[in-house]
Amino acid sequence: MMTTVSTTGIIAVVPAAGIGSRMQSSCPKQYLSIGSKTLLEHSIAALIDHPAIKRVIVALHPEDDRFQQLPIARDPRVETVVGGATRAESVLAGLAVITDQTASWVLVHDAARPCLAFQDLERLIALTHHSAVGGLLATPVKDTMKRAKAGGQCVKHSVERVDLWHALTPQLFPLSLLKQCLQQALEQGKEITDEASALELAGYQPILVEGRSDNLKVTRPEDLALAGFYLSQKNQ
Repeated sequence: MMTTVSTTGIIAVVPAAGIGSRMQSSCPKQYLSIGSKTLLEHSIAALIDHPAIKRVIVALHPEDDRFQQLPIARDPRVETVVGGATRAESVLAGLAVITDQTASWVLVHDAARPCLAFQDLERLIALTHHSAVGGLLATPVKDTMKRAKAGGQCVKHSVERVDLWHALTPQLFPLSLLKQCLQQALEQGKEITDEASALELAGYQPILVEGRSDNLKVTRPEDLALAGFYLSQKNQ
């Protein structure tokens, strides 16, 4: 039986090397703004607001020339690395520079998920006290789910939504375990959709921590306005 992994500080990794093609914008989606801050700044700020998170490593595209112009780039708790061609490679690039022996846990958060609530982050971090595997924020599926026929938009059948969850971020795992599972999945050519999927492929069962449904990831143009509304309510 695995024992829990103690922690004196959590390091966060934010993969931000993507180009966000579905946003139909002139810049990567993480640099779109809500108010006076970019999505990336909102996402990082939600992490460093928590006292347990001592450091945030942002994995950037090799040709990124925007991040260093942001005020948050001057925060001593924030540093950058060059990311990879995939999310998994970017996360591994962040993990590779962690040499702090007291950092047993690593938290991964989307660059364009700006509405993370402190209370959700608090519940996720509580896993470090009783789990050796870690887990992720998620919300139960509420809508009727349909599976389409392969390559088309015709319904093949309905999918039973009982026990189905929407995976969110942050996702929180022991540093050495996440690194091992990501490397193993990449070596085997497996599809890694998020960090939890890498652990699942290795036979682990991450814990689902129910989070708020307003913790949305900005993916399409209409998401930006909705995220702005959520943030305006959060700051009231």
